[in-house]
Amino acid sequence: MFWTRLASGIILLCVTIGLVVSGGQVLLFALEIISLIGLFELYRALKLETEGLAYIAYITVIIYYALLSALPWVNFELVFLAAMLCLMAWYVIAYPKFRIEQVAVIFFGILYVAASLSCIYRVRSLPDGAYIVWLIFIGAWGSDTCAYCVGKLIGKHKLPSKLSPNKSIEGCIGGIVGAALLGLLYGSIFRQKFLALINPPVILAFIGGASSIISQIGDLAASAIKRNYEIKDYGHLIPGHGGILDRFDSIIFTAPLVYILMQIFIKGIV
Repeated sequence: MFWTRLASGIILLCVTIGLVVSGGQVLLFALEIISLIGLFELYRALKLETEGLAYIAYITVIIYYALLSALPWVNFELVFLAAMLCLMAWYVIAYPKFRIEQVAVIFFGILYVAASLSCIYRVRSLPDGAYIVWLIFIGAWGSDTCAYCVGKLIGKHKLPSKLSPNKSIEGCIGGIVGAALLGLLYGSIFRQKFLALINPPVILAFIGGASSIISQIGDLAASAIKRNYEIKDYGHLIPGHGGILDRFDSIIFTAPLVYILMQIFIKGIV
C-alpha cells in the first residue's frame, strides 16, 4: 500500500507540475475535468450523482469554465444565480422527489468544488502568476508534509476534534510554521520574479502560513462530510489516495485564499 501510494503520489505531482507550468487552456481544461469528477464524487456520496439536479450542476460547471476561457471579464455571479434558479425550478417540477437540503448541497458543490478549483487558473493568470500559483501547493501539500513530520516527531497533544484523532496540535503548528518558512524561502529565491509585489519573501511567508491554516480546515471539512455520509473515501481514482476530493480537499480551500490575498497585495490595498 505504501509503495502504491508513493508511486501514484509521484505521478500526480509530475502531472500537476506539467499542467501548472503549461497554464492557459491546458490547465483550464484539466481543472474542468477534475471539477466534474470531484462533483460526481460528492454527489455520489449523497446518492444524487445521476439525478436531474446533478446534471444541472454538471452543465453549470461546463458553462462556467467555457466563459472563464472565452470571457474572463464576465460577472460569474450571474452564472451561479442562474444555476440556483434552474435547481429550484427542477425542485418544484420534481416535487416531492427531493428535499430542499439536497438542492442546497447540489448548489454548494458547484462553489465548493468547481469555483474553488478554478482559482488555480485565476491565480496562474495574475501578474507574476507563473510563480505565485505555487503558493497554493506550498500552503496545501507543503503544509501537510510539514505537519505530518512534526506530528510524528514531537506530537503529543491531540486536537480537540473527533474528525481526525491522529492529528496533534504540534503537527498543526508545525504545518503553519513550515508553510510560512517555505513561502519565505520561495520568495527569497525568486524575489526578482515577483515584479508586482513589494517585499515578496515577507508577503509569501504570510500567505504560506495563512494558507496552511485554511488548508488544515479544508482537510477536516472533507473528513466531516465523509463522516456525515459514512464513507471512507470519495473514490478510488488515485491508487492509495482515494478520489479527486480526497487528494484535492486542501487545495479546494487554499486556491481561493491565495487568489483573494494576491488580489489584495497586487492592488496595493495593504
